[in-house]
Amino acid sequence: MAVLKDKNCELVAKKWALALMELALEDNNISKEDILDDLQEIADALNSSAELSEVISNPSISTEEKQIVLCKLFQNAVLPIVYNFIFVLNLRKRVDIISEIANEFRKELEKIKNIARVNVTSAIELNEERKTLIKNKITEKLQKNIIVDWGVDSDIIAGLVFKIDETIIDNSIKNKLENLGKEIIKG
Repeated sequence: MAVLKDKNCELVAKKWALALMELALEDNNISKEDILDDLQEIADALNSSAELSEVISNPSISTEEKQIVLCKLFQNAVLPIVYNFIFVLNLRKRVDIISEIANEFRKELEKIKNIARVNVTSAIELNEERKTLIKNKITEKLQKNIIVDWGVDSDIIAGLVFKIDETIIDNSIKNKLENLGKEIIKG
């Protein structure tokens, strides 16, 4: 049930993020990166303050009272487009998903800028020269600007595991041994 709720939240957040991106794209004078920074600032404020989070998520506190709090905190601290956006989010009782909206907005911005996030996991820590070589090969294959998150997992024995969006390319020895074992059992 939690997975369905998470997926639903992600879909709702994506719709809100797309709506904000559409507004942002109408005005070339607005930095999409600044919008993302402001969204993240609001999300961080909500996540770091138990009291603020409680006010926003408490159904017994009126929308108007929540708006007063949001106004005092953010009206002069964020871009007008972002302030108006959280005003509407508050009216729709969606401010509590601002972190997810910021994440989806970041994904949309990365699509526009032709950026891909790639997780690369190796069995051992790779040196900078090896990381640069791998990053360059991925950039060449995907024809995108790459942001790499490097990880280490000694369980994979050797090789690399790549995660690009929802696609996993497992080139590890552990995976090859598991597949070999399955073939031996079949055969």
